[in-house]
Amino acid sequence: MFEHGTKKPSHPEDEYFTREDAEKKRRLALQVKRETAEAERERLRALHHMRCPKCGMLMHEVRLREIDVDVCFACGGVFLDRGEIDVIAAPQQKGIMAAILNWLRPEVEAPVKK
Repeated sequence: MFEHGTKKPSHPEDEYFTREDAEKKRRLALQVKRETAEAERERLRALHHMRCPKCGMLMHEVRLREIDVDVCFACGGVFLDRGEIDVIAAPQQKGIMAAILNWLRPEVEAPVKK
């Protein structure tokens, strides 16, 4: 009669080698997964880095006061990296943009609960 699955080891030595083989396969699978994830991350970075999230065209860094902002000349979008909005909205900043950002800050820090 035909049995499905793998043959169970009958001796402690066979069990040891079966466990070792399974551990090697598990490590190899994890290594392949890491390498694939890293390769995919690099592929996506090359595809999307410095591309406009709105239109997909190439963006350029432009110095605005003391920070570098990313500007898309195709659609006119201006994009800020993490922390740059805090520099623009700092209390020493004057102007309409700082006023708007300071007005929105409480909403961003503690969103309204529904």
